[in-house]
Amino acid sequence: MAKLAFLGVGTMGGPIARHLATAGHELTIFNRTRARAERWVAAHGGHVAASAGEAAAGADAVFACVGTDDDLADVTLGRGGAFRSMKRGTLFVDHTTVSARIARQLGVEGRDLGLLVLDAPVTGGHSGAEAGELSIMCGGPKKAYEAALPYFEAYARKSVHIGVAGSGQTAKMANQVAIAGVVAALAEAVRFAQAGGLDLDRVFEAINCGAASSWQMTNYWGTMGRDEFDFGFAVDWMRKDLGLAIEEARSNGAALPVAGLVDQFYADVQAMGGGRQDTSSIIRRLPR
Repeated sequence: MAKLAFLGVGTMGGPIARHLATAGHELTIFNRTRARAERWVAAHGGHVAASAGEAAAGADAVFACVGTDDDLADVTLGRGGAFRSMKRGTLFVDHTTVSARIARQLGVEGRDLGLLVLDAPVTGGHSGAEAGELSIMCGGPKKAYEAALPYFEAYARKSVHIGVAGSGQTAKMANQVAIAGVVAALAEAVRFAQAGGLDLDRVFEAINCGAASSWQMTNYWGTMGRDEFDFGFAVDWMRKDLGLAIEEARSNGAALPVAGLVDQFYADVQAMGGGRQDTSSIIRRLPR
């Protein structure tokens, strides 16, 4: 069993770290809010570190799951960051959803320090993290991906090596773009059925086994119809992710007209006070 550092034990990082601990690994936890790290350790064992660098010192592998580009830069390259104390050959796995730009930067910085750096954003949501059934899309050296595979077994249903540094983050952006379009169309379908006076349960039964079926429909059709929006990924985080995709599209030449429109729809939901509601709350924009 390995000695691991885990940086960030929030909504996604906490369950991932728990699965690693359950698999028998020894974890040292750093979280910017120390009380959260202490609660995690009290529940699952391990140690609390005062900084990311302290957590990473002597670790066989370091995992991160924080919030933004700036957060990630701080726990890796900042004063007291993990890269300052990691020994050569150590694996660094970043599960944060961030820009491809910082993923590429960390890839270069890590390579120069002799580290194995993998950008590895996940999909599957909080429920997937809790169940240990995440899907992981990875960018970085194949050697880093192969080193991470034994750890992924503890909390992932599937992982795919996409390509060079930044590829994992770009794949995650594609994932979010696809989700955004589906959820927006699903909201319109629900309101359309309601406007026609149809029984939503019967409509779902009729169409969810056909070409319109999707994970979003299976999980959100009923709750959307009841105006219940506390079951998944928050609007605030979706807007962050769509912003990353739109920014990347400016540099790679892709056109994202639908993603840009849906991003503005979510801005409307935020203005209505729904920033912490799940992404299906986009239906709030549409009249019954």
